[in-house]
Amino acid sequence: MSFNVLIVDDSNAMRAVIKKIVTISGFQMDQCLQAGNGREALEVLAENWVDVIISDINMPEMNGLELLDQLKKNETLKEIPVIMITTEGSSERMQEAFKRGAKGFIKKPFLPEDIRKVLHQVIGVSENGEYKEDTRTTDECDF
Repeated sequence: MSFNVLIVDDSNAMRAVIKKIVTISGFQMDQCLQAGNGREALEVLAENWVDVIISDINMPEMNGLELLDQLKKNETLKEIPVIMITTEGSSERMQEAFKRGAKGFIKKPFLPEDIRKVLHQVIGVSENGEYKEDTRTTDECDF
């Protein structure tokens, strides 16, 4: 199974590096969409479905934390897992990102194994990219 990924970073070079590292990691990626800030990311999301967002925190116009706030307001988009990627590794910044809805946090620089592990965790797939077995009972399902 492969996934659509949206990479949000104000640096073209960093978006290319993240895309390359995700590819090298072995994560099964179908489409890789890109945006230069949170506002552009919302425009991309209005036209495309993605399974996961990898976003920088510090960007002009709309930063990653503001993007998280906007995603939370949208019934469709609020379920998309967001991984924050940044040079800032302070526990306060991480807690703020998680409080606003981030599902993962990666500090730059990072290795392909780091990004693959976090991607698999937030999407809910095993190390080989297959969905994990659902152990919920029928009483716990919403259908």
